[in-house]
Amino acid sequence: MDRRAFLALLAALAAAPRSAAAKPARRVYRLGILAPTAAPHASEQNVAVTLIPKALREMGYVEGQNIAIEHRYAEGGGRAAELAAELVRLKVDIILVAVGGEPIQAAKNATKTIPIVMVGVGAIQSRESG
Repeated sequence: MDRRAFLALLAALAAAPRSAAAKPARRVYRLGILAPTAAPHASEQNVAVTLIPKALREMGYVEGQNIAIEHRYAEGGGRAAELAAELVRLKVDIILVAVGGEPIQAAKNATKTIPIVMVGVGAIQSRESG
């Protein structure tokens, strides 16, 4: 995972409004992860499945307590638009797109209001231009 993309994700989640320590509000933030291939064999998806939840735990986000992660895998063929629309219907707070032009475009077309974080874009561009 590109370090800058990972830091951008963490910054976006850290900037999300959280209740003050004195207020024990139990808002559950929803993170939507959209990946272009099948679950979770590609290295980019391993980042989404293992590293992101670990980093979130270090920031105080615990899955099932104050964050829910919705994984969607396009499995390589034309499902990105449908899955992006599904994440929007679920009202996720942020969409993380793990690599790929089609999922990125699908997420951009599906919403104008939900923040989208793109992971691994530089790696894809480097491989395509090389």
